[in-house]
Amino acid sequence: MEALLYLGCTVPVRNLNYEVSARLTAERLGITFRDHEDFGCCGYPLKSLDVRDTLAIAARNLAIAEREGLEICALCNACAGTLAEAAHVLDHHPELKEEVNLRLAPLGLKYEGPVRVRHYMRVLWEEVGVEAIQRAVTRPLNGVLVAPHYGCHYLKPSELTKGFDSPDVPKTLSGLIAATGAQVADYSSLKECCGGGVLGVSEDVANALAAIKLADVAGTGAHALVLVCPFCNVMYEGQQKKIAKAIGLDRKVPVVYYPQVLGLALGLSSEELGFKLNRVKPSELLNIVEG
Repeated sequence: MEALLYLGCTVPVRNLNYEVSARLTAERLGITFRDHEDFGCCGYPLKSLDVRDTLAIAARNLAIAEREGLEICALCNACAGTLAEAAHVLDHHPELKEEVNLRLAPLGLKYEGPVRVRHYMRVLWEEVGVEAIQRAVTRPLNGVLVAPHYGCHYLKPSELTKGFDSPDVPKTLSGLIAATGAQVADYSSLKECCGGGVLGVSEDVANALAAIKLADVAGTGAHALVLVCPFCNVMYEGQQKKIAKAIGLDRKVPVVYYPQVLGLALGLSSEELGFKLNRVKPSELLNIVEG
């Protein structure tokens, strides 16, 4: 399949390891990513201030994809959720679509819809499939134990993810991890928020939320916490040092992206997959896989 890769704002600045590992694994699994230099912000940061501005910003990206005749594949949970929700709203509210198109007209753009927006994990699940991933694995991650983190926007709003996964009993990320041969850690705070949504308002509250999961995952003995969202990474990896000091956590929790885990199983090296950019090094995991 072919899709426009939507990187959003955070990935190119803070998470190049996510981007490079996503590109490499997609290529190995027959997914063709195209880039578009005109893509901009998804609009999510404005959503709590002005819904119409958010719709207009999101619609600009949707109109670009529509003009190219391709769907959007996003790496960020918030970007995927915001763009998919905007498409849903505009497709079901002609008056809002007309209003938004008036704002897009000076840019030479128009959104008619529909345009499909999917997270990279959903593309892997629906277009490649677990069985095909298992067949593509050349280096099963036997002996590796990792804890999945879905994130709030991965499965919400739920009306847009029907038929894909359940926000109450999520399974897709765990299934994709298991396809690599790694073991999935079971822990009580699986569905808890990373706290990133309130980081700009209260760092203490955000860190307290992230601390719950870091302590929980540390208790499982997992070799890493596996993410699929760059802003969750800001909390669990970027804020980890402060959180560990605050709660007395004496065990570092390595944080990796799923495409990095998948890439290892597909035979790619840790260097190719950008592990040098991981702030909390998953040394034990890499020792098991690469020796």
